[in-house]
Amino acid sequence: MIKKTKQLMWASCFIISAVILTVFINKAKTEIIPGSKAPLFTIADINGKTYDLGATKQSLMTVLYFFDASSRPSQEGLISLNNLIKRYGKADFTVWAITRSPKKDTIKFVEKLKPAFPVMLDTDSISKKYNATQILPTVCVLGPDLKVIDFLQGGGKTVEVMLIRLAERNLNRRDTSLAQIITNEVLKKDPKNTKAQIVKGYAALKTGKLNEAEKTFRSVAKKKDKDGLLGKEGLAAVYALKGDNKKALTLASEVEKKAPQRSYAHVIKGDILYRQGKIRQAGVEFEKGAKAPSAEIFQKADALNKFGRFYASKGKYIQARALYDKAVKIDPYMVEATSNKGVTFEKQGQWDKALSAYKKALGIDKSDAFSAALAKNAQKMVEIQNNAERKKRMDRLIQNLAERFRKQKAVHTKEKKDTWTSSPMVMTFIDFTEQGGLSNRDGLSTVIAAQIGEQLNQSGRVHVVERVLMERLLDELNLGSSDLADKETALQLGRILAAKLISTGSIFYFPGKTMLNMRLIDTETTFINKVITRHLDTRTSLDNEMFRLSREILQTIMEKYPLRGFIVQADNNRIMLNIGSRQGVVKGTKFNVLKDRPPIHYRGKLLKSAPEVVGCIEVFKVEPDLCFAKIIKQKRSFKRDDKVQELVETGSVSNI
Repeated sequence: MIKKTKQLMWASCFIISAVILTVFINKAKTEIIPGSKAPLFTIADINGKTYDLGATKQSLMTVLYFFDASSRPSQEGLISLNNLIKRYGKADFTVWAITRSPKKDTIKFVEKLKPAFPVMLDTDSISKKYNATQILPTVCVLGPDLKVIDFLQGGGKTVEVMLIRLAERNLNRRDTSLAQIITNEVLKKDPKNTKAQIVKGYAALKTGKLNEAEKTFRSVAKKKDKDGLLGKEGLAAVYALKGDNKKALTLASEVEKKAPQRSYAHVIKGDILYRQGKIRQAGVEFEKGAKAPSAEIFQKADALNKFGRFYASKGKYIQARALYDKAVKIDPYMVEATSNKGVTFEKQGQWDKALSAYKKALGIDKSDAFSAALAKNAQKMVEIQNNAERKKRMDRLIQNLAERFRKQKAVHTKEKKDTWTSSPMVMTFIDFTEQGGLSNRDGLSTVIAAQIGEQLNQSGRVHVVERVLMERLLDELNLGSSDLADKETALQLGRILAAKLISTGSIFYFPGKTMLNMRLIDTETTFINKVITRHLDTRTSLDNEMFRLSREILQTIMEKYPLRGFIVQADNNRIMLNIGSRQGVVKGTKFNVLKDRPPIHYRGKLLKSAPEVVGCIEVFKVEPDLCFAKIIKQKRSFKRDDKVQELVETGSVSNI
């Protein structure tokens, strides 16, 4: 009897355990957690139009809002979202309102709200899949590839939490305008909401409105306990960008002392120490920032990205990628970490993986100039690697150039008998050295060289040595940025590549700004023809600044190296010259026709005066090695062997 009772007891325990395990498994299957893939579904709105969640895979942000159509508290978040979308038409996120309420109640709600998004009827078990049956509203925010990034339940304060999370996410996406609008919406209802104030302050900070950010953080800093520390942390960031290191370090240290788990104070300290040249101490602070658990979403992602940049600057690319991956997991909109990961692959010659990372970054932000330039460069390298014959030719060329460099031999050309006629203008970019702070983004030197080089090539006036050729050569020679900082090394590289000009210089990272110092150096005379200093706003697109720089370089080249040649034929109003597109001639180029003046003997010296201008011509047709021009004005008839020189007028570049 006892034995039978024990058997029944064991059987009961087994059944109970099995039931508990089944419940646990079922619960696990439906649990929605950040980082997980959202359950797919198809649903129809109140008008019968069908929507497929899988079709929104490429959307950057989708908000699934489960609500009760007859409950005002359940609707509050939807009303706020509707107001935002209507007020801010550029809002780049999708909202789906989903309800299990009866159709008549839902229609009544729609007629009253007139939503700017579809309202859908859950007639299946979609709400159950998203654990949205017991607590309403339930909000699930999906990021790229339909991964869950936020999951919130309940009304009241939860609505404010949802809006602040959306503000943070849009701050991460660099849509600071929308982030500010959302936080202002929250602050209208709850002026003392610390989280909203903090996001508002950092939105101002990211757009360079330091005084506005300081005012916001100062008001938060007056609060007690943890809230006040958040304000002081923000103030430390403001002072760091203003260059007031003493105030920034004092506040950051206070935050660290009272809230040792806070992350961002360490990042601020690390940035200042790095700018001061205290690299080892900066690395310690960056590591603390990456490991500290307490931070806002965007702050934690920044901390991980910054520590990744620190590792990458030391050549520790595997460790850097691991940190970039963590940053992207926390913040899938972090373009910086995504493209930085690509740069680490690039530096290890893994161009296919680099290209994949850059394309992913462009998927997040199509207008990102960094990722676009890096992707274009990587695409060329991948094409070379995939084309066996082209790769073979490139390898031979690289080996030949590297051998010349090691033997310090320039490219030998036959001595020119004709010293007047212009040769093709070849230019190359030597990597810029980076100084000052540690930037959030890697690859600025590549972006500058790639964008300006492309624009100069498109002008037809200059031929810029392909970036991929330079990168392969530097890799073969094992030359780093410190080697390229040496002027003689840079000049020798330029000569090896048969370049008349090299462009090199430095990028300085100061608090809140980036300065570019660029030098154009003649490889033959070693004379510096131009020094350009520019402030680069890396928060926005660099396209306009790169265009202005390319125009300035082009104007300098035209002024310092005007095209020269001879008249080959002069037939009525059709003048043939012995230079063409290879030398940089384009349609519309104007030339002065010159007549040499006889030299004057004076006190034993032979004095040569400038040639006389006897006319002007304008090119209307260009071939590789010759061109045709029409006469604009002339003092005498033009004849064979008359010299011509490019007429460089103010604003000539605009015609190219």
